Amino acid sequence: MLLPRMRFSMPAAGRRPRSLVRTAAIAATTVLVAGPLAASAHAEPATPATPDLPAQLVAAITRDLKISPQDYLQRADTAQKVATFATTAQRQFPDIFGGAWLDENGKAIVALAPGDGVDQARKAVQDAGFVAKDVSKSETTLRGEKNAFQQWLKDQPESVSKAIRGVAIDTLNNSIAVRVDKPDLPLPGFVDPARVIVMTAPPVGGEGQDVPQASDIASAGHAMAAGDAYASVAGRMSLRCSLGFNGTDGNGNVVNITAGHCNPNIAATPGANAPAVYSLVGDSRGPQVGVFQKSVLGNEDYSIIGINDQFRDAFSNPMVAVPGAAPVNVTGVAVPVVGAPVCKSGARTGFSCGVVNAVDQTVQVGDRMLTQSFSANICALPGDSGGPLVTGTLALGISSASSVADYPICEIPNLIGLITGNTPQLFAQPVSTVLSDNPGLSVRTM
Repeated sequence: MLLPRMRFSMPAAGRRPRSLVRTAAIAATTVLVAGPLAASAHAEPATPATPDLPAQLVAAITRDLKISPQDYLQRADTAQKVATFATTAQRQFPDIFGGAWLDENGKAIVALAPGDGVDQARKAVQDAGFVAKDVSKSETTLRGEKNAFQQWLKDQPESVSKAIRGVAIDTLNNSIAVRVDKPDLPLPGFVDPARVIVMTAPPVGGEGQDVPQASDIASAGHAMAAGDAYASVAGRMSLRCSLGFNGTDGNGNVVNITAGHCNPNIAATPGANAPAVYSLVGDSRGPQVGVFQKSVLGNEDYSIIGINDQFRDAFSNPMVAVPGAAPVNVTGVAVPVVGAPVCKSGARTGFSCGVVNAVDQTVQVGDRMLTQSFSANICALPGDSGGPLVTGTLALGISSASSVADYPICEIPNLIGLITGNTPQLFAQPVSTVLSDNPGLSVRTM
């Protein structure tokens, strides 16, 4: 089955103030990548002094992020601390708070706009151990500009509206960013021309696979970890995805949470004809391990897979791995923060790492808008869909779509990114949002 490709990605921030939005916007066109994920425990343990990370993940951290495993864990911890601070600051100083992120050295930055209470806000930032940065606009003002742009767009002729692929808040540059198909379009006066990114639509790609049946002696008695491959089957339709985080629902049943688009027949879910989920034995379909219980594909992209009783033990673990690799044990759940380090696991491309460069962004995927996503400069290919993203050892997201899904291997787009600055982008569904949507759902943790 062909999966629709995203027409647009909305970047809101990144690591380098000038190149970030361009990079995230280039990711704009993406293809669904497919996969599962599970829910959460909200504890955020202290960063360990000695990282207990598998060799394959350490290799990805040093190769992709060019930092030590200790720095990776420390930055992930700092990002969650500033995220907690930002939630309070946004509530207490709505006309002053201008956003928060980690800079390229891993320092937490909190932006402050002028206004009554700015000195009090600055002291709170400094007392928390973060760096205050003066900006001209609050996040509330930027959100108002984004909303005004979207309202303006509704009244434009088709020649203009069809050439505009999205708008996002660009936290690092304290502005909104607009992605367009061609230059010199008429735009509202409050749009900074420097934040208009011209990018033609990339080719459309797809990912559907016929997964043959394995031998009857195949079994899934081994532990099934996030990142392992699975097949979803509905009649003659089948997709190959990556498992996400293991978890439990409100009734204590064992589940796995995957991407919504990994379900080949959402209309039949839930019900007696809901698509089945099979383990993979090599490239062949092994035993049925579960069935789709819920799938959401619209503003969000996730599914909850109910695990069959005979495979409960196999899924009763907090592990993230790639096939044949040692696992990472999940210790909690995180929220995406611009600048935070993040690593994904996928059955096709393994471990790879990057940095969150946009949150609360909108991405056009086929005829629908994915509005509650975040993105990171990570390559992912079909088959990685639904796999887990972690920051430190915390569950962060579900792989949903990739800007480079048409490439056969990641080395090609990664090299192009080094030359042009247009790095691959992975769009993901935040785990925290899935948990909020499903009371009682939790990610299995250590």
